[in-house]
Amino acid sequence: MKKLILRYHFFVLGCIGFLLNSCNSRFRVWMGTNNQQKIYNLKYGEHKRQKMDIFLPSDYQKEAPVVLIVHGGAWKYGRKEHMIQIQKMLFENNIPSINMNYRLVSTSKKITYKEQLEDISSAIVKFNSLAEKAELEPDNYIILGESAGGHLALLYGYQNSEQIKKIISLSGPTDFYSPEYLHSFYSKYSSPTIQKVVGTKFDRKNLSEEFKKASPIYNITHVPTLLFQGNTDFLVNQHQGLALDSALTAQNIPHKLIFMENTGHAPRFFNKKKRDRIIYPNILEWIKK
Repeated sequence: MKKLILRYHFFVLGCIGFLLNSCNSRFRVWMGTNNQQKIYNLKYGEHKRQKMDIFLPSDYQKEAPVVLIVHGGAWKYGRKEHMIQIQKMLFENNIPSINMNYRLVSTSKKITYKEQLEDISSAIVKFNSLAEKAELEPDNYIILGESAGGHLALLYGYQNSEQIKKIISLSGPTDFYSPEYLHSFYSKYSSPTIQKVVGTKFDRKNLSEEFKKASPIYNITHVPTLLFQGNTDFLVNQHQGLALDSALTAQNIPHKLIFMENTGHAPRFFNKKKRDRIIYPNILEWIKK
């Protein structure tokens, strides 16, 4: 009990220090039974979008990984509150987590996926500075993303294997470059968005290498990966998940594909049965294995 009390006070004191520096009036702290903690809208940067919610359950091991949650929204919409169901589920299962906002893609402001990856890095740096107060290890993360957030989670995870121990992607795009993508109907309606995400003109006859750099399938490293893909997903075509599954298999990377029949995009929003019987159990199993 003394350990839990000290954990609470040291962590919140550290967060309050950042609050005083950031003057964020929306910052708030909730404390539940047995020193459970929920820290809302902690700033990790100066942009108004650079905020994160931190949920710490009452009893976790020092070596427990922290799940970093990245919301979806076609890279230019969405917010962390859309992922609150998953964060609550992790909290109820005694898993510490971070649920972050990030800067949204904007042509006029020159914000691309690269700036979004920088935001993930900044959020990790900020939490690393507080990890000791929370009695957790720094650079010990599982990154979980949905849709566009799944793309960012895959790309960041593969590029930062020293920090990210596992990846979880729900309906995440994986390929913006291959001939299979270029010749697909999916590329016809997704390429205008992808062009803004990458920040480079999408020239189908002479496609820039920048689209390859932005594709998780071309950035694979040895990070265990859990994929969810629906076979009727019209926003992220099923071949995106299947292609990455094949690439991971070819490179002998530990992974698992949850391929869901009669399922569209981001099913946790629309199908409680699939969420509770398929998605959540597989997420928990992947985190704990």
